[in-house]
Amino acid sequence: MSKPQTGQPSQPSQTQRPEPRDRGPERAGKTDRTEPAPVPPAARPRRPVPLRWAADRVRRLPVWWPLPALAAAGALCGSAYGLLAAPQYAATSFVVAVTGKDAQPGAALGFAQAYGRIATSDSTIAYARVAAAMPAQELRSRVRTETSPDSPMIAITGTSDRPGEAADIANAVADAVFVSGNQVAKNTGVQLLSFSRAIPPAEPVSPSVPLGAAVGAATGGLIGGLVLLVRPRVRHRSAEDGTGDGTGRAPAGPAPASVPAPATQGSAAGKERV
Repeated sequence: MSKPQTGQPSQPSQTQRPEPRDRGPERAGKTDRTEPAPVPPAARPRRPVPLRWAADRVRRLPVWWPLPALAAAGALCGSAYGLLAAPQYAATSFVVAVTGKDAQPGAALGFAQAYGRIATSDSTIAYARVAAAMPAQELRSRVRTETSPDSPMIAITGTSDRPGEAADIANAVADAVFVSGNQVAKNTGVQLLSFSRAIPPAEPVSPSVPLGAAVGAATGGLIGGLVLLVRPRVRHRSAEDGTGDGTGRAPAGPAPASVPAPATQGSAAGKERV
């Protein structure tokens, strides 16, 4: 008798492979590709939410809102200027012109006008800068002169952020005008006299906080009024109240009804025959 064979079962000579799937006639011979997603059309950029909210709030304000807003802003700026700006002081010295025995009485008035014009000239400033202890350019910027057509008097004013320095500037320039005018007094017949010396002022001439606020409010109110005048007066109606479509045009009414044509004799005879 033959013995049964023991051991592992015999393996096939070749491994079985799965049959390829049929890809269909339309995809035969083509590789798998991912189709690109369609690009959406460019969306219109929208304004940020805070900007839209602010624009809506501005539209709801009354028409005259620029007037109080600019007036308040001007008052605030004027108050800030009065608080932060350095105070300025002014002191004034007076010089009077008098005529001699042989001069005409009206000559003093004309020479007072002439001396007032040369008070800030180079020669006068060069003489006064030594007593004022400051450069000539700075001294000229801090001096102003005034004359009157009715009296032969010259007012020389010095300005500074310190009261004592303002008085020194005015007195130094007045002394220079006094000296230069009296040097030619024999030829002109007009002599200059020191009428009043400048003293340090007690209060500044710069605007205070209430004055600055008042001036700023008036300026802001004036600008606000000009804004109201130049802005367009056409107000667009909104679509919410039912009076328009938001473009300022009148709402479109119903279409006019068609009027039938008048009946003729031919049409009346046809109706009778029927």
